[in-house]
Amino acid sequence: MSDIRRLDPAEAQARIGELCDVLADCVTGGASVGFMAPYGPADAAPFWQGVIAAVAEEATLLFVAERDGRIVGTVQVGIRQMPNQPHRADVKKLLVLESERGRGLARALMTAAEAEAAQYGKTVLVLDTATGSPAETVYERLGWQHAGVIPDYALYPDGRYCATTFFYKRIGAAAELLGSRTGTAKKLAD
Repeated sequence: MSDIRRLDPAEAQARIGELCDVLADCVTGGASVGFMAPYGPADAAPFWQGVIAAVAEEATLLFVAERDGRIVGTVQVGIRQMPNQPHRADVKKLLVLESERGRGLARALMTAAEAEAAQYGKTVLVLDTATGSPAETVYERLGWQHAGVIPDYALYPDGRYCATTFFYKRIGAAAELLGSRTGTAKKLAD
C-alpha cells in the first residue's frame, strides 16, 4: 500500500537521498526530465536542493508517494507565478521508480497535486512531457487537454532530440464553471 503526502522543507532535506534515487532511476531509464546520461543519485542532489529552497520559499509544493516507508515517486506544483497569472500553476517532474510503475502512483500523485493546487486558488494547471512517452497517456487518462507539440524541444538522456507535448487542465472553480456552462448549453440545445 502507498501513502501520498506533501513534504515540508525539513523532511525533504532529511530524505534527499531517496528523492535523488527516484530522479536518477528515471533519468537512467530514459526519461526526458532535464538531465543527461550518465546520471546518478549524487548528480541529482543540486536539483533537489533547489526544489527544497523553492518549497521553503512557498513557491513550490512537493508531493511524494511512499511504499513501506520509502519514497518511490514524486511530483511538484509551482504555485508562485507572475502577477498576471495568480490563477495558474505548473506541474513539474512527475517521477515514479521504474519498479513501481503500473500501480496507480502517478494517478495518486497527480490527484493530490491537483487537489492541493485548487486549495491555493489555482484554476488552470499546465505541464509538458515527452511526446509519445507513457506519461503522455497518463495525463490523457486524467483528463488533461493537449495544447500542442513542439518538435525537437529537448533531448532524451542519450542525446536524441525529443518532441514535447504541452497539456493543461482546468481545476476547482474553473472546472465547475466550465461544466455548468457545458451543461447549460446542452440543456438549451435539447
